[in-house]
Amino acid sequence: MTVAAISDQARAFAGNRVQSRVALTVKASGGRSRRGRIYEDGALRVRFPNGDDLEAVVINTAGGIAGGDRFSFDIEVGEGAALTVTTAAAEKTYRSLGEPATMDVKLKVEAGGSLYWLPQETILFNEAQLRRSIEAVITSDAKLLMIESVVFGRTAMDETVTQGNLFDRWRLRRDGKLIFADTLRLDGPIAEKLSAPAIAAGGCAIATVLLTPVDDAQIAALREQAYTGDVGVSAWNGLALARLVARDGEMLRHDIKLLLAAIGGTLPRLWLN
Repeated sequence: MTVAAISDQARAFAGNRVQSRVALTVKASGGRSRRGRIYEDGALRVRFPNGDDLEAVVINTAGGIAGGDRFSFDIEVGEGAALTVTTAAAEKTYRSLGEPATMDVKLKVEAGGSLYWLPQETILFNEAQLRRSIEAVITSDAKLLMIESVVFGRTAMDETVTQGNLFDRWRLRRDGKLIFADTLRLDGPIAEKLSAPAIAAGGCAIATVLLTPVDDAQIAALREQAYTGDVGVSAWNGLALARLVARDGEMLRHDIKLLLAAIGGTLPRLWLN
């Protein structure tokens, strides 16, 4: 293939890639949390089911994520407002022929605000490549709960992710000060690495849960649950971090449900469908 043909092929590939963005602001008004500005671009949409509490459901009309796709989220919760964000379904990330898919998440919670970031799990197919970055900024009296789950292959269909690339970067700042920084990288022979006792001991479903603020009673409750998978909980400076590893996605959901119950929360309705 000539250089010109390769260049044409690359341009055609780039032209078929999805670039999508959702921006949402929420404010408190009349004792309730209400939608402010909403911006939708590309394949992303956001809908708000009826209910007593404000819940945003993100829909990816592209039906999944492919290599070279770019998704971004900007969520801002105003003073005294509360919002739960989830997704309509698990997000499937397909095999990449070259570039990784990228996902950039920016979260902001003002004084007295509360944000639950609870998307359903991301399913990585064999040879998928995903780079995700989460930047959260909160005030000292804001509440933030974040859960991100990853399942390597559809276990019900006996799929195995032998090769792939996952890069997951989290940064949390409180009153402008960096209080949490975490980066996960799994690449190359993923199945082989997940089989290692120090990584996942053969599990193929993982999750990270971050909660702030948290009190001693909640920390004790988190540690006392009868989890079916492996769960470790750390806590410091008003922040709790849980790492979960499970045999499959169903077991992981079970443990996430227990974890949420321990802190007085519940899964969004769509998680239970």
